[in-house]
Amino acid sequence: MQIWKLERGERFARKAVSALKKGKVLVCPTDTVYGLLADATNRRALRKVFQIKQRKLNKPLPLFVRNIDMAKKLVKVSPLQEHFLKKAWPGKVTAVLESKTKGTIGLRIPKHPFTQNLLRIFSRPVTGTSANIAGLKPTRSLKEILSQFEKRKHQPDIVIDGGKLPFSKPSKVIDLTSSKKKILRP
Repeated sequence: MQIWKLERGERFARKAVSALKKGKVLVCPTDTVYGLLADATNRRALRKVFQIKQRKLNKPLPLFVRNIDMAKKLVKVSPLQEHFLKKAWPGKVTAVLESKTKGTIGLRIPKHPFTQNLLRIFSRPVTGTSANIAGLKPTRSLKEILSQFEKRKHQPDIVIDGGKLPFSKPSKVIDLTSSKKKILRP
């Protein structure tokens, strides 16, 4: 597990994108807690995220997307849903929408400069799940990340240390698959 100190600018974001393209799993700061980011189109990287989190395979991973256009490639978005998303994103709202292929997908656009820059450059969806072992508290600092993952067999490849994040609840999860919005996590 490598630790990179967060740096501003395009060059650092490109370095992180290069790691994602190689199938690496990154821990990155977001606008809520630290997240586990991996290329959502890479099956091996996705499997690694499940192993790192010790998460059951039947529990889907939420995804970060760059913008609503990227979301529309993955899910069905009605004009009413799009109106809601334009108000909610970027921000601390995960929207559950009907997948274009099967089932539903939780999507979010985080409001964190580094994560937004990474998504802009990478131009593919990435996993947007919290960086913690399933059932344990989400992480807000390098110390918390190391205490959860340091001695484990399956670890993130790279931790991008953005310092101690301010307290924030995890994102609100809203199901938009029916005509009436349903809050799944306040």
